[in-house]
Amino acid sequence: MSHEFKNHDLVDDIAKPGVRYEKRPARRPDGSEVPGLYNAWIWLDNPGQYNSYTTDMVKGVILAMRAASNARDVNCVVFTGVGDKAFCTGGNTKEYAEYYAGQPQEYRQYMRLFNDMVSAILACDKPVICRVNGMRIGGGQEIGMACDFSVAQDLARFGQAGPKHGSAPIGGATDFLPAIVGAERAMAACVLCEPFSAHKAYQMGILTDIVPALKVDGKFVANPTVETQRLFDDFGRNAYGETKTGDAPERRQGADETRHGRLGPAGRPCGRAVRQDPAHLPRLHDQDAGGVAQAQARGLEPQQGRLARLAGPEHDDRGAIGLHRLQRGAEGRPRGRLRAAAPETRRRSELGRPAARRDPARGENAWLRPQARR
Repeated sequence: MSHEFKNHDLVDDIAKPGVRYEKRPARRPDGSEVPGLYNAWIWLDNPGQYNSYTTDMVKGVILAMRAASNARDVNCVVFTGVGDKAFCTGGNTKEYAEYYAGQPQEYRQYMRLFNDMVSAILACDKPVICRVNGMRIGGGQEIGMACDFSVAQDLARFGQAGPKHGSAPIGGATDFLPAIVGAERAMAACVLCEPFSAHKAYQMGILTDIVPALKVDGKFVANPTVETQRLFDDFGRNAYGETKTGDAPERRQGADETRHGRLGPAGRPCGRAVRQDPAHLPRLHDQDAGGVAQAQARGLEPQQGRLARLAGPEHDDRGAIGLHRLQRGAEGRPRGRLRAAAPETRRRSELGRPAARRDPARGENAWLRPQARR
């Protein structure tokens, strides 16, 4: 007995300017197609304006998500943007300026549509994969975080933009970011509006995975502009995914290719070597002759670490903590208000065992505290 299915789509034609909807055959892990099963691809098609969404595009995404939910032959949705510059950079500022500026009631209706778009992504009956092919900024970040999974090429950039232009990020950032990255990082992202790399987004938990976008000599390589080889800097702060500084990478014909900044002929970086900012290199004390020689061989000036500089006369009060360890190689007595620890105390501390002394007044061991200021 045959059975006719009812059509539960809201409209018969879901086409809207700036949004493309298509079905692609679903594939098994070995690449073979699954007969009769498809992935729905929803494209933001406004590359000339970095896939910023207009009012019609918002309507198109809502209808496309609803259609993918109802399609009985669709097993997942891929949400992406046309081109390689941007997934989405939020609302279309041209339309904002020409129509919505000065018309708060009209903008209220637009924001209702935007919230319906976020709800349509969240309520889609099929898993939604955000395919991040470039910038995911502002409202684009918000609709991206509404998806179930996010996979990005590693040249993509992420972040909020509205607050520095007077627009609160209440389309999803204030809801999703604290749950994903924590309250402090969410506050920084929404207030400072500083964009960050795909690797940093991956480290923060915003992305499911990242894939390389660049090829060198036929092999994929990681984004050379961000740090991918270490997790922390010299001071224990997060370094993975942070933007590198210094000279841009360059290739020299006939030079040996290297990975870690070794120098080629004439003392210039060669191959894939990137000359990093000295802040990214190990800190060297002037008294470390081996370190000085190594620095000079690499074309860098020997320098003292940031904390060592804090011990200078201009930082007498701010450089007190830990000076007995920082200034072991410095000449003379440590500057500042804290006296150097005794040698036996220093050795015990370096072995990881807290140094203790007998307190006659209390008849028990007490932690060794810094001497009081004079």
